[in-house]
Amino acid sequence: MKRPAEHPETPEEKVGVLLINLGTPNAPEPGAVKLYLAEFLSDPRVIEIPQLVWQPILKGVILRTRPRKSAHAYKQVWTEEGSPLAAITARQARALAGAFGPKVIVDHAMRYGRPAISERIDALREAGCTRILLAPLYPQYCAATTATANDAAFAHLRRLRWQPAVRTLPPYHDDDDYIGALKVATEEALAALDFQPEAVIASFHGMPERTLHLGDPYHCHCRKTARLLSEVLGRELLVAFQSRFGRAKWLEPATDKVLAELPAKGVRKVAILAPGFAADCLETLEELAIRGRATFMDAGGEAFAYLPCLNDGAPGLAMLRRLIGRELEGWVTPQ
Repeated sequence: MKRPAEHPETPEEKVGVLLINLGTPNAPEPGAVKLYLAEFLSDPRVIEIPQLVWQPILKGVILRTRPRKSAHAYKQVWTEEGSPLAAITARQARALAGAFGPKVIVDHAMRYGRPAISERIDALREAGCTRILLAPLYPQYCAATTATANDAAFAHLRRLRWQPAVRTLPPYHDDDDYIGALKVATEEALAALDFQPEAVIASFHGMPERTLHLGDPYHCHCRKTARLLSEVLGRELLVAFQSRFGRAKWLEPATDKVLAELPAKGVRKVAILAPGFAADCLETLEELAIRGRATFMDAGGEAFAYLPCLNDGAPGLAMLRRLIGRELEGWVTPQ
């Protein structure tokens, strides 16, 4: 059918892939951190306390004290590219450009902060994307990460008159490609050390224990990832959970306590990795690589190594190409 002369120009139909990660402040300064924490800690998926109770605590105590401390932590890991998490996620998106054919646009967004999920969905639509794969980069499903990323996307979509078709990347905690990528990256990192670790710790981000009892599969996903990785590596992994916050009981054992107790048990050489993070960030580079090292060495440790996340290294990018490629089947022709 011939297009009417007065019909507006429309871009060629394309497919969008939106990589989504947690987020980061725009600068390692208290003001920027306060804005970031206000958004992050106001999410009811993250803090499952009635807002009438939580908001006075957040605004009256936490946002008056925590931003300065967190800004100091961010300054220790900030790079010339900015926040490590933002820089690495952007590099992942750039590295995947063209991987799925000329009609697929790969972009990235942050659940909190910028680039915002809503603005990148709009950008993909304006570029002609009538189909979008939302790809939260969380191997283990958690309501406070995967679900809230999808929530933000769907909340924006419900305001649109003309919605694109949408798919979401499922959790990949036990996917062979993910476990294989972790195996290659971990073996390479261990081989580069100048000491032999007496223990290797897999540290996952913690969650309040009540989330497990409420039905969140996160704890089980973390344990399965660690078990499968341990099997392919042929060595035991100690599992621990980091980043405790507040007074509630969290998943255990706690990473900081494990590190503090190992030297007294005769384990004085340790390597630690964070399989739940797709990109290095404050929780890995400052909490583990800096504070974790100090905790272990102060307790009598002799050697400590933090093993980087998959980031934009070859194993991780190959894994993302395969995972995303599978989810695009039927929308695009495999490359």
